[in-house]
Amino acid sequence: MSADTEPPWSLWPAPAKLNLFLRITGRRADGYHLLQTVFRLLDWGDSIRLRPRADGRIVRHGGSVAGVSEDQDLTVRAAKLLQEEANVALGADIVIEKRIPAGGGFGGGSSDAATVLVALNALWGADLSVDRLAELGLRLGADVPVFVRGDNAWAEGVGEALAPVVLAPAWYLLVDPGVHAPTAALFQSTELTRDAAPATMADFVSGMPLENAFEPVLRLREPAVEAAFAALARVGAPRLTGSGSGCFVEFATRESAEAALAVLPSGLRAWTAAGAARSPLRAALETQLMQGRRQEAQGTRF
Repeated sequence: MSADTEPPWSLWPAPAKLNLFLRITGRRADGYHLLQTVFRLLDWGDSIRLRPRADGRIVRHGGSVAGVSEDQDLTVRAAKLLQEEANVALGADIVIEKRIPAGGGFGGGSSDAATVLVALNALWGADLSVDRLAELGLRLGADVPVFVRGDNAWAEGVGEALAPVVLAPAWYLLVDPGVHAPTAALFQSTELTRDAAPATMADFVSGMPLENAFEPVLRLREPAVEAAFAALARVGAPRLTGSGSGCFVEFATRESAEAALAVLPSGLRAWTAAGAARSPLRAALETQLMQGRRQEAQGTRF
């Protein structure tokens, strides 16, 4: 790959997610908590720009992301892990276009890492299976596998035992209270319920109210989260996502979500987003693979 034949940049979506509920049902012998949740992927999130490099280096461009050093950046770690596990000699340039707020529970870092794994697997021609990529993703974080697989999912274990679910179309009003919730500290909270009775898929499908275990803890500790809940309660039934501070209300239509947004206090960081039937990353991968086949047929692949 010479400078004259250097491949172009490609653009990949890294969608956000919501946890429609989050229940803690116990703890494993190794100290990890056992969870139940439903992951809802959104048609909104970060974007990742990637370009293969011939020299094997993994280079993040654009400076720090939320104060994270390059060595600790999950996208860089994901690229290096894939490079090592797939025995790939190529490197990559990485640019992250951030929209998902850090610490909000919307899955930004995990989704970014998953996008790098999936996209570089295609761009490098590593040809690892989705199952293998999900295994690598789990080594980076418990939420990474759901983004790798790209389905809305019922999740158990530490969040890695996934079963695809079909969710009705929906729009969401999202609020970022601006609080970076420290997940490790929250898991140590004495107010946290860690032994909830396991829910069933039938409970969820029937519409039974299912809580987020972190909601009462964050509402008690963080005035900004309590204020966001109070504002959202005027337009619907607010919920917390993940172990972050992000809040949301579900609506059946875009129009109803945007009407609710219009009446929120102007000081709140709020926006709307559609639920996705499947990850936008999967659609981008299919497009990339089709383009690759065309280029191969024309003899123009790098």
